[in-house]
Amino acid sequence: ADLGTDGFVLAAIHYGRQEPDNDHHYGHGRIETLTTLLLGSVLIFVAGGIAWSSIDRLLSGTEVGAPGAFAITVAVLALISKEWIFRYTMRVAKRVKSKLLEANAWHSRSDALSTAVVLVALVGAQYGLGWLDAVAAIIVGLLVGKVGIDLLWESARELVDTALPEDVQQQMHDVACSVPGVDSVHDLRTRQSAGWVMVDLHVVVGPRITVSEAHEIGNEVSRRLRHEFPLLTDVIFHVDPEDDAGEGDPSRLPGLPLRPEVEAALDERWYMHPVWRTLNDLQLHYLDDKVSVTLIIGDAVHQPPQCLASQLKALASDIEWLGHVEVMFITRAASSAMR
Repeated sequence: ADLGTDGFVLAAIHYGRQEPDNDHHYGHGRIETLTTLLLGSVLIFVAGGIAWSSIDRLLSGTEVGAPGAFAITVAVLALISKEWIFRYTMRVAKRVKSKLLEANAWHSRSDALSTAVVLVALVGAQYGLGWLDAVAAIIVGLLVGKVGIDLLWESARELVDTALPEDVQQQMHDVACSVPGVDSVHDLRTRQSAGWVMVDLHVVVGPRITVSEAHEIGNEVSRRLRHEFPLLTDVIFHVDPEDDAGEGDPSRLPGLPLRPEVEAALDERWYMHPVWRTLNDLQLHYLDDKVSVTLIIGDAVHQPPQCLASQLKALASDIEWLGHVEVMFITRAASSAMR
């Protein structure tokens, strides 16, 4: 039976540690989780078998003859070897961070406990105390059953994507917020797979920084999280220009017009204005459920930028989604340097 379950463990570790592929984008770690679930079930079955058979012998009053020193010696050697296997396997499991190997180690510990029951029964029979078998077996059955239930519980929690403890999530939140350029962090979510951890979070940055700077800030958040939490295998960050925590999934809400529609609407209203006709660049900012625009022009228009912005805003007052309008001048020297 042990060789059979060990075969499952070997196969699960072999396939569970393979890299992601076209069918399993997040890897194969759940194979190990499923096998841990199987081992937990086996332990519960073993626990029930130990307790049931011993209770049956106790109630039936089956007499056990004196086994002799040789049988007791064999039981002692078996107990020592099983306990050694448990400790060695557990040490390796901790080193390679495998929940499945930990489960298999506990399977060996259950074997050691079962052998201890046999040893107690043999010693008791040697001195005419055969009932010790049943008492020891019931105790061991409860212990092994407890281990099996714990394994089932932990595996089931992992399969349903249970989050990490609150204190660990708070530590991750604090690490992310410590990165320069991060205004706040929200919607941090975690899950586990075969002992490894995956996290996704929303990072709020300055609303007017460049896309590349915002992306690099997110990359630094990812680096620091991986450094502080070595079990992290996957970090997904979403960059936000403003804190939209609690507002729901944006894909399920009405959206704002994108650049082609914005430019068409503004051109319809501003095509005769000198600012629009000398436009160098148009920047869009999606903030507060509005589209704010920044128009960058040459220095040919001799009016204060605030007056120009007010004129443009008035010409487009019928556009509900239009937010703040800003006009910025760029000198020829600066324009040449930018080119």
